[in-house]
Amino acid sequence: MSKTARDGGLDRSGKARKGKASYYGRSFYRKKMSDGTRMNPQSNAAASKTLPLGTRARVKNLQNGNSDVVRIRDRGPYAKGRIVDVSPKTADKLGMKKDGTALVEVKPIDVPPLDGSAKPGAGAR
Repeated sequence: MSKTARDGGLDRSGKARKGKASYYGRSFYRKKMSDGTRMNPQSNAAASKTLPLGTRARVKNLQNGNSDVVRIRDRGPYAKGRIVDVSPKTADKLGMKKDGTALVEVKPIDVPPLDGSAKPGAGAR
């Protein structure tokens, strides 16, 4: 079995990606996330379909330059064209709450590899 097959196709490369971000709505508050923790709107929790759980990444709003560091704790977003869901607190910091979405760059800071150690990503440089 290949490493990608064992890993479910997750991106452990540490490369930055650009796309659309959205944020968790009220209906998700206190719901259990993929890592077992509860969604806290005041946390730095985020969801990604491609980054491994536990990844720390810098999310930068490409329209206004605001950025914040998030921890990937959940899977999603499931809306077409979106690459990350962030907490309402992070959405405030990014200045995206009015529009609900924003064009962002997601730069991994550290990505947990399969063996449990940490690999520096593009955001760590």
